[in-house]
Amino acid sequence: MRNFKLNPDFYSWNQLLYKFNSSGLVSQVWVVYVEMLACGKFPNVFTYNVLIHSFCKVGNLNSSLDFLRNVEIDTVSYNTVIWGFCKEGMVEQAVGFLSEMIKKGVEIDLVTCNTLVKGFCQVGMLDIAEGMMDQFVNMGIGGDVVGYNTLIDGYCKSGEMSKALGFRERMKMEGLYPDIVTYNILINGFCRIGEFGEAKCLMDEILGVNNIASALKRGMVGPPSDSEMEGEVIEGLNLEPNLITYTTFISGYCKSQGFEEALSLYEEMVKSGVLPDVVTYSSIINGLCKSGRLADGKVLFKEMEGMGVAPNHVSYSTLIDSLFKARNAIEALVFQSKMVVRGIMFNLVVYTILMDGLFKAGKSNDAEEMFQTLIKLGFFPNHVTYSALIDGRCKVKDMKGVESVLDEMEERHVRPNVITYSSIINGYFKKGMLDEATDYLGKMIGKNIPPNMYTFGTLIDGFFKAGKQEMAIDLYKEMESRGLEANNYILDICLNDLRRRQKFEEAEDFFKDTMRRGLLPDCVNYTSLMDGLFKAGKESAAFRIAEEMAEKNLGFDVVAYNVFINGLLKLGKFEEAQSIYTGMAQMGLALDRVTYNTMIHANCREGNLTAAIKLWNEMKENGILPNSITCNTLIGGLCKAGEMDKGMVLLNEMVVAGFRPNSVTHRVMLDACPDTDIGKG
Repeated sequence: MRNFKLNPDFYSWNQLLYKFNSSGLVSQVWVVYVEMLACGKFPNVFTYNVLIHSFCKVGNLNSSLDFLRNVEIDTVSYNTVIWGFCKEGMVEQAVGFLSEMIKKGVEIDLVTCNTLVKGFCQVGMLDIAEGMMDQFVNMGIGGDVVGYNTLIDGYCKSGEMSKALGFRERMKMEGLYPDIVTYNILINGFCRIGEFGEAKCLMDEILGVNNIASALKRGMVGPPSDSEMEGEVIEGLNLEPNLITYTTFISGYCKSQGFEEALSLYEEMVKSGVLPDVVTYSSIINGLCKSGRLADGKVLFKEMEGMGVAPNHVSYSTLIDSLFKARNAIEALVFQSKMVVRGIMFNLVVYTILMDGLFKAGKSNDAEEMFQTLIKLGFFPNHVTYSALIDGRCKVKDMKGVESVLDEMEERHVRPNVITYSSIINGYFKKGMLDEATDYLGKMIGKNIPPNMYTFGTLIDGFFKAGKQEMAIDLYKEMESRGLEANNYILDICLNDLRRRQKFEEAEDFFKDTMRRGLLPDCVNYTSLMDGLFKAGKESAAFRIAEEMAEKNLGFDVVAYNVFINGLLKLGKFEEAQSIYTGMAQMGLALDRVTYNTMIHANCREGNLTAAIKLWNEMKENGILPNSITCNTLIGGLCKAGEMDKGMVLLNEMVVAGFRPNSVTHRVMLDACPDTDIGKG
């Protein structure tokens, strides 16, 4: 219009300002306002309120105050400025505007009340928020469902569930009906503290109330004599679990490892006609991946896409992180490419996951490039990003690089945490620099960063591996003197040390002793002991450990299954091992390279070369890179069976994929040619 020298009417200018502001294009609001003035259109209160809101959105409170002081304003103007100050945590200043409103005779409304109540709740000043609500109620303002929900939410977030429930009862006493938002807030509060029974009671309450309301509408329950009262009752009882209700429950169950309950609720919500959104799917995918059920997580990801729900950066980052941790870097990078193709923006979390994953995959140069990319794009690394960078450099023993990261963190005022220091200590141990590792314990304490169980675990493990058992035991005692009791991580470190020194009986006794002292071993601890017993030739004891794990419903992870399969194969029980392997795949466990290498070796030894090659192909299809063990095992099997041509084809395929044959590979090939001069040489 402006190109044709047409001047929009006043309403159009205001709508344009409003649309730019509501769309988040705050910078354009001022541009349009200046153009509006240039066209001879004079702003009204609505115009000023949009401008004030746009300034408050980006924290430009000084500009919003200039308008508040110098132009025509109303209640909305003041409420917006109060909201702006509360958003920045400046609640005391926000209350000052309430006094100003009263002095100037500007009307105070429910929005004023609820904005201030929310402001005090957000900074944790719940008593003042409650007092503010009472003050407004005494003035004849406030006390609506929104205000009460705000207070209930504040108390839920602080873990004071009895007070939160008390406000729900107060609502009822004042003739206000809790709505679905009230119930969702309370359910979320109980789920956060693991009180799923209480949360379920609230869900049952919603469903019960909904059934009563439906019965009233159908006339199945005797209605009140006053028809207006009936309508009011039905409206008050009109509660139905919505997407947020179900997602809150599902997320809570997933965080507490209650996957069966989460999946059951997922099915229930779909049957009820409530379609899951990306948050619901991402919660379940995250839970499945963290419990080792990566294959199930990928299936659900595909189902989400099939349902027309577009994955977001959370969905992708969850899978990428899990794939890297499962040593499946190829598939992780495939998902990264999909994000790029679909135009999903990378945030700091995604970049950190990619950098950390690349370090773990041995691609340190690519990881360093990823860090430089996030810096160039204007992201500010936090302590998580820096800790991942430090851990990555420690893995490649680049301790000078680690020290430079610490200097950079200090320059950027990013405080290292206990994880950062624990990674550095581990890095120095890997380089055999024991004194430097111990020095960092002192530096931590000097900077008032108390070492935790994992810091001491790293130190104890490092000294055990260096053969300095006395130093390790001294650190164990120091840990206890600081009030830190040994956990499963420490138990596993001690078991592994005894295994390394082949003191299997002592390991078994130590394991039983910790149980007597009240420490319940986890899957990792049982797996370590089972592995040690198998290696010591104590198969019966190892099987008893496996039975005990099953009886205690600890659940085998992929490492435990690998140990068990290997133990069975050493006893010549191939069929049983094959059955366990098949069961792992059916359960959706993410098989790793060790699983495939073990089964390929077993099939080659049994002469099942077709099955071994099938496993080789399956391994690649699942994005797991074969290594030298895989290659040498399969080539050796083919060559021993007289399949030299197939062995050479396989070797060429590996070379093309970047594999470099080693001395073992050459020996395997030479041993396969005993009748040739090369073989005899």
